[in-house]
Amino acid sequence: MNAAITSTGQREFHSGADEQSLSLDFLHRYLLGNYRDLYAATLALDVNDHNAVLIARNLLATTGEADPEQRRAEGRLIARRLALLPPPRVYGLFRELRRAKVNNRRTRAIMRDWLAARPDLAFDAVKYRGAVKDAVRHAHLRPGGELGPFLFTPHRPVAYTTPILETWRRAHYEQAALYELPYTVAEGFAAKHGIARATFLERVAPRLTRLERLRLQESARGLGADAVRADLTTMPLTRLASYVLALSPDDRTRRRAELTAALRAAARRTAGDQAGRWGAVAAVLDDSFSAYGSGHKRRRPLAVALACHFLLEALASEYTPLWLSGRSDALLVHPYGATPLGERILDGLERRPGRLVIVSDGWDNSPPGLAGEVLRIWRTRLDLDHTCGIVHLNPVYDAADFDVRRLAPTVPTAGIRDAENLVALVELAQFAEGRTGILELRAHLARRVEVFLREDA
Repeated sequence: MNAAITSTGQREFHSGADEQSLSLDFLHRYLLGNYRDLYAATLALDVNDHNAVLIARNLLATTGEADPEQRRAEGRLIARRLALLPPPRVYGLFRELRRAKVNNRRTRAIMRDWLAARPDLAFDAVKYRGAVKDAVRHAHLRPGGELGPFLFTPHRPVAYTTPILETWRRAHYEQAALYELPYTVAEGFAAKHGIARATFLERVAPRLTRLERLRLQESARGLGADAVRADLTTMPLTRLASYVLALSPDDRTRRRAELTAALRAAARRTAGDQAGRWGAVAAVLDDSFSAYGSGHKRRRPLAVALACHFLLEALASEYTPLWLSGRSDALLVHPYGATPLGERILDGLERRPGRLVIVSDGWDNSPPGLAGEVLRIWRTRLDLDHTCGIVHLNPVYDAADFDVRRLAPTVPTAGIRDAENLVALVELAQFAEGRTGILELRAHLARRVEVFLREDA
């Protein structure tokens, strides 16, 4: 679970992409070969999209190794998970299956049913034309209406009756038509017609998705395309934290009221009915230099810590944030300095909170090992009754240990990718503490699978 939540096979601060991919591939193969039912059940948990695709691909590629009952259970889990994934991820999976020549009956049925359930396959054919074409070929499908000619002989018809297909055809020679297409398609036509970037962004703004607006807002602002404005109060919490950290310190200071209000609104929305019910909470938040992450995952660990800060503020009735750098202004945090986890954990425990949440990659180095000793003494000598619940949430996969890096055996550690999963991960962390066993874990997974599949009914 820790690996499937945190790792995407990309470079991290302490390990390269090859190490990450090799380590993750080993874990997938090991679990698939030895605990196939548990491996499939992880599709019902909050694994990241990269690992959800790997699990689905591995299960479909090894259909012959599963008995009929396993195939039925896996088929339902795969279908449900694919329905939740972004379409580009699913089309990417279908292309991987095609390249690997995985074309068993179950695979074709899952591809057929997913495509049939798409709300507008003509829209997909325009936006992801090559991927839809590959999926239709691989699943041996015969698309009805004008979809077949569009995919395989797109320029042959003089005109289409399907509106979006006709708009795509007209966009080849009519500039006005491209502004009725999805942004990623319209962008290519704009380059073909030589349209100025600022003009294009200004006119295509009504067609942008919520996340496209967020991604383009700053570059559009620099070009004077003021129509591209994102409603920050509706953005997902962790995505919003990444956006904030990408701004310069001066921009963050100038827009302090706007950004803080947006982060708190997203945190309250994420907390839901748990808001204010966690009692006294202290948080140790890692803003050391390693929180920069890597060129592939720039500032990702720090974004998770910042998002957790605002979420814990919403969950707690009394909240104390403790950044490793000693800063008190969360909006201006940036990756810098060593990782004195031990000192900050002491500061947190001194306040006697009901919960202590540590968000860090676990590379305690100032001095090395102090955090583990502090937690060991606290658990074995000072707090035998566990009056203070402690959990370590780690946003970085440690390829060498096939897990996220832990601070102490006496404190549960769980991987985290998005702050939105914090509440569920604190519950799941009990299994990492070693006070529960495989039977309890199986029961927990069975309940999660039941709920996961029920939501699709």
